[in-house]
Amino acid sequence: MREWEKIAESFDETRRYAWKECIDFIENAEGMGIDIGCGNGRHLKLMENRGMAAGIDIAFNMLLIAKKKSNALLVQADAIHLPFPSHIFDYALFIAALHNIKGRENRIKALKEMNRVLKKNGTAIISVWSKWQDRWRRHFMLQALYKWREFGDIYIPWKRGEHVERFYHLYGMRELKKDVKKAGFEIIKAWSVKKVSKKHADNHFIIVRKI
Repeated sequence: MREWEKIAESFDETRRYAWKECIDFIENAEGMGIDIGCGNGRHLKLMENRGMAAGIDIAFNMLLIAKKKSNALLVQADAIHLPFPSHIFDYALFIAALHNIKGRENRIKALKEMNRVLKKNGTAIISVWSKWQDRWRRHFMLQALYKWREFGDIYIPWKRGEHVERFYHLYGMRELKKDVKKAGFEIIKAWSVKKVSKKHADNHFIIVRKI
């Protein structure tokens, strides 16, 4: 958590705009939405156009930035323990945050928490960094060979202003599908995109429905 508190301002400078994938999802959503790991709040204003919105983040400094951008309900919380009753949200976003949770058991707990707070047939969009993107492909080939750490775990430095090491668990698409199914979701659509990479996808997206 401390690393995200330290880099909140410089992180905001690099995350000003919502991705098209998220815009498209939000534009097709209605009702009350939650942004889990909302960071600097780049999605919340769009969500407010569809109804009531809530954002949660573990880093208080991120929420201070998000507060300047929207009137959404903002709560400092861990994605593993969402401070909301069950079955109250119509849709959810979990964008570029699941991969920052240490341990597969905890990541599945976070997905189950999202499932819990969604209404029946509620939908969610999730994005994670890809394990096999150009930048880290060789690293994970070696990690698979020598079997150090949980396969996919890596610490990635942030070098804008504060220099900190951020934990990531980079995903393969098959692994992501297994985890969302284990959390009780039905997969509607799954795809991969290249945001920065030239050859191999660097982000996986998946849209799911609560059964």
